[in-house]
Amino acid sequence: MTLTQALIEEATKKSGLIWVRGPVGPSRALWHVWHDGAAHVVGGPGEQPVADLGLTDGGAATVTVRSKDKGGRLVTWSARVGEPAARSEEWTAAVAELKGKRLNAPDAERIEERWARECRVLRLEPSGATSSLPDDSQAAVPLPTPATTREPMPAALPRLLRKGRRKG
Repeated sequence: MTLTQALIEEATKKSGLIWVRGPVGPSRALWHVWHDGAAHVVGGPGEQPVADLGLTDGGAATVTVRSKDKGGRLVTWSARVGEPAARSEEWTAAVAELKGKRLNAPDAERIEERWARECRVLRLEPSGATSSLPDDSQAAVPLPTPATTREPMPAALPRLLRKGRRKG
């Protein structure tokens, strides 16, 4: 294993999120598992949105890995995208790992069935090429969302918070 491969593997294993950019659309933060030499993600209804990335079996993607501790970029690597057939041996092995990382699944007992029926399990295998990290922040305008910012703090809240700190 080369130093580059070791960096990619260790950084990706330890990071909870990876940023994936496909041939179209924005980069997207995705949770993943590292299994059998590649990052695996699951996307679709009720899971992560991956449809707008344009990821196809045999296609390419760019993966940026962040530090789990500080959140800064560690490495950016090129990936070959694979999509194992649902319920194939490769798919089953990847799903076994992914299930353990899926938090708060509404249908944990039947998650494999739902993923096979409605979702895509993608394998992002490093092609060996890495990109140098940019000098600027690469900050992008946030994607549109129905979420709103919080309302102004109620006038009485500071008083209520101070009240709870009084020593008896």
